[in-house]
Amino acid sequence: MNNNPLKSKEIFLYGILGIPIAFLGFPLYIYLPSFYVEHVGLSIGVVGFILLIARLIDMIADPFIGRFTDIYSSKFNIIFISSFFLLFGLFFLIKPIFYSSIWLFLCSIITYISYSFVLIPYLSLNSILSKNEKDNIKLAFSREIFIIIGVLIALLMPYIFLVSSDSKKSLELLLYTILILFPIFVLIFYFKLKDLEIKNENIIHKDFFLSLKNFFKNFPHHKKLFFAFLLNNLANALPATLFLFFVKYVLNLEDKTGLFLIIYFLSAIITFPFWIKLSNKISKKSTWILSIIIAISAFIFVPFLNEFDFFYFAIICVITGMCLGADMALPSSIQADVANQTKQNNEDLTGVLFGFWAMITKLSLSLAVAISFITLEFTNFETSNINQNSIVAIIVLYSILPIILKLSSIFLLLKYKETN
Repeated sequence: MNNNPLKSKEIFLYGILGIPIAFLGFPLYIYLPSFYVEHVGLSIGVVGFILLIARLIDMIADPFIGRFTDIYSSKFNIIFISSFFLLFGLFFLIKPIFYSSIWLFLCSIITYISYSFVLIPYLSLNSILSKNEKDNIKLAFSREIFIIIGVLIALLMPYIFLVSSDSKKSLELLLYTILILFPIFVLIFYFKLKDLEIKNENIIHKDFFLSLKNFFKNFPHHKKLFFAFLLNNLANALPATLFLFFVKYVLNLEDKTGLFLIIYFLSAIITFPFWIKLSNKISKKSTWILSIIIAISAFIFVPFLNEFDFFYFAIICVITGMCLGADMALPSSIQADVANQTKQNNEDLTGVLFGFWAMITKLSLSLAVAISFITLEFTNFETSNINQNSIVAIIVLYSILPIILKLSSIFLLLKYKETN
């Protein structure tokens, strides 16, 4: 634990690793499935099943990966070493030697697990680099700003280079870019910041499940934070999953999709400083609740939108985008504060807690896809001939269900007691 206040340069250098981490995740979720269907020749059902199993294994492994990072070596070393395995897995995932389902499964496991071995210690460093709550929030916002920038770059590059309609060319473009960028960012991150990580020699590593039992005994309210995070994440994941469907089939503004996304993410970046100042004046929990309420106020108007309502939906994108910054940074900053509290009992559960955090994020994304697609299947959804039941289902899943989930999240947060 570093007792000195962090410099602005150090906060910046911590955050910039978020660019390649976010950039790398984009092709895995957007272009990879269609690549294996269109160019490798696997059926869509086989690809979907393999990727589902690989992600489930990765999700279940997250808390144990977190425990490993708490016990062994430094988190900087783990990130540095895991990065090579990650790039190795990604390269052979996109450049398969054997066109088979087994190859897809093996390379997916290597890539997803390596990605978690980079992401979880990276998130954990939010707590380790500083025990000061203000530094924690600055680190979290720095990371999330650069993550959004990484997503924007990955989103726009295939359009800039005119390959967005070809999954193979898009994947190759993003692959070669990340093969250049990732090592550079990791090297800068590693050599500039690794000396800030100081191991606490008084930390005792107990049995994994015993440590969890003691944690929830000492922090009984933390279950509420976990469930609030899950519900709010699911509320965000549902409209994210159905965004393209909503813009295309409800608004009939498919050609404006990219512009809406840019408006959404830029609004998040611009309002980051506001959320930092507000969280310092009131509290992180109160600021997070306020951002959720503001997002709900925007979602309320979604069911009343009509075809070609560009202006009104753009306003909704601005408001919900503003709230995205708080949704991304404040929960993890609260988690970092709790992780610091555990060290007062000579236990380090930083990696474990952020492992669960990563698992909840992946679970919410998986649930969003399952809920959305299964519901649309029951409405006899067809892209070539959209029916009214499917339109209603998209609107409900995009706005009304997220409102209910966010209200439930607020209820749990009001009962959650922040650490002092």
